[in-house]
Amino acid sequence: MFQFFEWYTPTDHMHWVRLKEQASLLSSLGLSAIWIPPPTKGTSPNDVGYGVYDLWDMGEFDQKGTVPTKYGTKDQLKEAVEECHKHGIKIYFDAVLNHKANGDETEVFKAVAVANDDRTQEIEDPHKITAYTKFNFPGRKGKYSDFQWNHHHFSGTDWDAKAERSAVFKIKGENKSFAEDVDGEHGNFDYLMCNNIDYDHPDVVAETKRWAQWCLEEFKIDGFRIDAMKHISAGFIAHLLSHIRGELNKPDFFCVGEYWKQDLSDVDIRLENNGHIHLFDVPLHFNFKRAGEEGPSFDMRTIFDGTLVQSSPEAAVTFIDNHDTQPYQALESFVPAWFKPLAAALICLRFDGYPCLFYGDFYGIEPKSSSEPETGLPGRKEMFSRMLLARKQFAYGTQDDYFDHPNCIAWVRHGDEHHPDGLAVVMSNSNAKGHKRLHVGKHRAGQVWVDMMGYWKDPVTIKEDGSAKFYCHSGSVSLWVPKEDGKSWITVEESSPEELERHGREEQHARDHADDDSEEEGQELEADHPDLPKPLDTWDHLLEDDQEQR
Repeated sequence: MFQFFEWYTPTDHMHWVRLKEQASLLSSLGLSAIWIPPPTKGTSPNDVGYGVYDLWDMGEFDQKGTVPTKYGTKDQLKEAVEECHKHGIKIYFDAVLNHKANGDETEVFKAVAVANDDRTQEIEDPHKITAYTKFNFPGRKGKYSDFQWNHHHFSGTDWDAKAERSAVFKIKGENKSFAEDVDGEHGNFDYLMCNNIDYDHPDVVAETKRWAQWCLEEFKIDGFRIDAMKHISAGFIAHLLSHIRGELNKPDFFCVGEYWKQDLSDVDIRLENNGHIHLFDVPLHFNFKRAGEEGPSFDMRTIFDGTLVQSSPEAAVTFIDNHDTQPYQALESFVPAWFKPLAAALICLRFDGYPCLFYGDFYGIEPKSSSEPETGLPGRKEMFSRMLLARKQFAYGTQDDYFDHPNCIAWVRHGDEHHPDGLAVVMSNSNAKGHKRLHVGKHRAGQVWVDMMGYWKDPVTIKEDGSAKFYCHSGSVSLWVPKEDGKSWITVEESSPEELERHGREEQHARDHADDDSEEEGQELEADHPDLPKPLDTWDHLLEDDQEQR
């Protein structure tokens, strides 16, 4: 899967055009699904999509100061989806179903403020407030749906317009309360922001189901990414998916939820309560972040400990970073750059998990503003493309793990009937080169294998017993595959002169000890360096040029 946006994606209303243009490339790399940003009308022309105003307006009506959304028009969206489908790529809409923002008119109704750190505690007597909870959608004029929202359809809000007061207000009324089947943080974490949608209201449930059906019929989408899922009734999510897969006869409709919790016990409970759904592996993301920050002191044998892909691999969507974890965002927890190739191999080249790559990692992150160019980050398209090609061409069949050293781990994929070549992955998080004697099979005796990342220059030859000593550089990863006659893999990333010198010493040391199985893994060539290797810069080669040089 590929997340086709980052937080600072340009507000040029051309993003759907970019998606259409990139569909062929992304398909050629083996990507089979794209998660697009919320396509619905937000509160302003530059709304990223999470301040949702009108679900039925996907860049078609003049509302909130714009016809197109930040990403483009409805027609451009349909063309992009059709192009992706033509190339065999499924499309997942980012569905923001937790709240609505920027209502058209105010209403007066009874509410009560609750404690921000314990939403079960009311901190005052119920009283009348004035809030923007009426949604008439005057620009759409009832097209697609004539449903109009008011305070009866919400369970909470955060702004009393008359008193000019901000608080978490629980709306009072018959059978009105926060949902119980939500995350238990803050006592009850139903309320997140804006006008909190009440899925105990039958009209709300019916309207949301109509919208989901419209998305299926109008855009032929293949799945949803559910935003802020820990704040939405688990029962409603299960009901909605049952409706889509059952009544609407879409049994393969995919759904992944954003459930932002590091505690796996909470995540497991959510899986049980939501029917057949996937979740993003948030604990694995934080393991990657910690591994990148701790460097050689992190025990790589524990990289999957406490993760969803370890406990429920069939439900795990693995990822490195996303729009929420990128710099300057509320959940900022960006994985250090040097560790990203290792993380990419860990999610893309193993048997378990459904990997999701991030637009910002691949294409780069735009600066926060034109006056802050230093806040932008370059993409690493070539490195991630090579990882994807390795997945597409070589990462098949049974898997043998060699997680037997705190700083150097490896695994072998043995291939299958249709992809017989196989793959060996070796990575080191220390300041020393890594190596493992791996068994790839006696039937491969005499074969020459090379690092398809182009990092380690020397080839290796498989011995009669089907084994060979495979290497990687310090703080790096190498992907070993059988050498093809007349083809070679150029390096995907440029190293500094200092790194090249160190790599040369590491490879010479490996040549000198090629037949020495007593060589200790992680052996230093010199005194420990105080820092890990610097993050690698990238060459922005065109993919076609890269393939041609192969």
